[in-house]
Amino acid sequence: MKSVSAKIRVWNRLAVQAMACSVLLTLATPAVPQGQSQNPPTIKTEVSLVNLFATVRDKNKRVITDLKQDNFKVFEDGHEEKVAFFSNDLTLPITMGLLLDTSVSESGNLAAIQDAGGRFFRRVMRKGDEAMVMSFDVDVDLLSDFTDDKTILQRAINKARIGSASAGSIGNNPGPIGSRQITGTALYDAIYLACSEKLNGEAGRKAIIIVTDADDTGSKVKLEEAIEAAQRTDTVIHILLVIDPRYGGNTGVAHKIADDTGGRVISVTSDKRLEEAFDQISEELRSQYTLGYYPTNNARDGKFRKIKLEVDNHDLKVLARKGYYAPKG
Repeated sequence: MKSVSAKIRVWNRLAVQAMACSVLLTLATPAVPQGQSQNPPTIKTEVSLVNLFATVRDKNKRVITDLKQDNFKVFEDGHEEKVAFFSNDLTLPITMGLLLDTSVSESGNLAAIQDAGGRFFRRVMRKGDEAMVMSFDVDVDLLSDFTDDKTILQRAINKARIGSASAGSIGNNPGPIGSRQITGTALYDAIYLACSEKLNGEAGRKAIIIVTDADDTGSKVKLEEAIEAAQRTDTVIHILLVIDPRYGGNTGVAHKIADDTGGRVISVTSDKRLEEAFDQISEELRSQYTLGYYPTNNARDGKFRKIKLEVDNHDLKVLARKGYYAPKG
């Protein structure tokens, strides 16, 4: 159950977004000459602002934070769109989830992951942010619901145990996750649940950080369904790829999940590298540009639309989601 303060924060975010859209529409409305009616015109066409959160790096992987709106171009299904909203405000709140792989293949890394995960929250979280913690192996466990209390989050991380998930702890999920497995790693189920059950009702910037070898061996949902759940909720997924050579992993799956949602994959080969990876994700989350546009294709057909975000300097690399699902009905 979300706290009252968390609900208020969500409503505040929605109010800020509504005000931003209202300002944009007001600026686009011609001024009314003196002596004429000041009643605003009736807007009959529904508009849906598509938000993009982008990180830009140079060839040396340094984050670039001083670009302007004119440096960006956005295309939807190959058609250039007009950027209607732009911000490089680094203080915008973030709602995030930390997902920990607690299958047997991660047994040698769990202690280091728990230590680095706690430091990550202490480093990245600021006023207005909230986070949750989940673990997954044969099932998915919610270890902490959304909170801004770093002590609670650290305790939740410390509760993670290898192979100890407890059969659908998120609302006894009656959906596609199903019953407990005997063996396996439910990575796709964890992503699906985190996005559709937890992040779906959140506004603003949303991110999931997963520490895993990306080897799914027991999910009820498919990889494509997990990615779609992230895309429908505008959630960026970053993966810290921790592979034990004795068990192997799936680098291809990790890159597909991250690439399709606008996130990164960082390979982790040591405890020191793990801490550095968390620091890089922290920097990424705090260095994003926010762009918005009203698509010229206003059909409410529920179809997936491809997005391409470019900058005018070809030496820079842009990290942003690859598309979104149009509203339906």
